[in-house]
Amino acid sequence: MAIVNATDQTFAAETKEGVTLVDFWAPWCGPCRMIAPVLEELDREMGDKVKIVKVNVDDNQETASKFGVMSIPTLLVFKNGELVDKAIGYQPKEALVQLVGKHVS
Repeated sequence: MAIVNATDQTFAAETKEGVTLVDFWAPWCGPCRMIAPVLEELDREMGDKVKIVKVNVDDNQETASKFGVMSIPTLLVFKNGELVDKAIGYQPKEALVQLVGKHVS
């Protein structure tokens, strides 16, 4: 499954079914650029079990504010629309696999 870019308008629809890993990021953020290839690798390996959604905090401040995103990258895990987990800052692939893996049935 390809990584999806969500907006304030599409966020709820993108996260309502299954397990979704949401990356709150911005183009100027160094750690966000570092985690992007990790997310792509995760998508290739777990894309059938986990949907990955990216939210640009500069363009979608309403969603970022709703979830209290203060620093980026912030990674939130949703299961059927409910927030179930989070991680802040750059995470290696192993940590992300563990983060989402415990919510995949």
